[in-house]
Amino acid sequence: MTVKPAMAQQRRILVTGATGKVGAAFIERLLSDPRFADVSLRALCHRRGLPARPRLEVLTGSMERRGDIERALVDVTHVLHLATSKESPDTIMDVAVRGLFWLLEACRTRPEFQQFILIGGDASVGHAFYRHPTPVTETQRHTAYPGCYALSKVLEEVMLEQYALQYDLDVCCLRAPWIMEKDDLRFHLSFGADVFGAPRWRELVPPADADAYERSHTIPVLLDGDGAPVKRNFVHVDDLVSAILAAIDHPKARRQTFNICMDEPLDYGALGAYLTESRHLPTVAVRAPFHSTWLDNSKARFLLGWRPAYDLKRFTDAAWSYRRAPDDPRVVWYPG
Repeated sequence: MTVKPAMAQQRRILVTGATGKVGAAFIERLLSDPRFADVSLRALCHRRGLPARPRLEVLTGSMERRGDIERALVDVTHVLHLATSKESPDTIMDVAVRGLFWLLEACRTRPEFQQFILIGGDASVGHAFYRHPTPVTETQRHTAYPGCYALSKVLEEVMLEQYALQYDLDVCCLRAPWIMEKDDLRFHLSFGADVFGAPRWRELVPPADADAYERSHTIPVLLDGDGAPVKRNFVHVDDLVSAILAAIDHPKARRQTFNICMDEPLDYGALGAYLTESRHLPTVAVRAPFHSTWLDNSKARFLLGWRPAYDLKRFTDAAWSYRRAPDDPRVVWYPG
């Protein structure tokens, strides 16, 4: 009698935080990529939903409830963990820390589980809040800046590392800096109330000056305490998604942390100069208590064969050429 070999487990990826910019972009890319034609997805959604479609199942639940997480993990082979909570002390430990704990607890007991990918952040190494005299590699000690969000990113990375050691799990952390898409960069540089993220430029100059800069579309050039333009790390969502796809089932991704970012940090001085040259926009220097940081992505380039497609010019041109449709409203976001 011939014994047929057991069929391989069909790959099914659970995506938490699936309605965010990274989750939505990842779902679109994976479903259209022929390399992953045999992969199905399950999206765990909380406040916002997604329409179900072929190879995409949508569940409603919360990272705060263990039962929702265990239900979402049925027959799942891979997890892409994106869900988080920003500076929200009332929810962040339940969502970011306890939720990750329930995920990992469930994964370690399931024979079908294969890989866990966490999207971390450079908040875990302090990004612009601390002086980093040399490029920041994956060996940099954790240095959370003040606030609960940065602390949660440290706790996530440490928990993932320890679960890998304790239970021999195949895990990977992709540590990303500020993730940008569409016209985010353009609105990051706005002196108006529609500014995206931080700093809030109009709070760093006199009110009358801020109003004038807003009217003239003046570009702020962020300077550090020594008067030098700040170098700050960014990643375009398309590049981050490419890194996620590269890490799935990659043997060299096992138990590794990778910095996923542009090859060079964005230099506010060079950015202002390029916008003056290409779009005739004026600039103004704005001082703030931040420091330049160079997040080194060479490990991801070497081990994963990943390369970011966006440099300063492509990043800028994409943001200034993007035009939002009526059904694509801006979300004004501050980190605090």
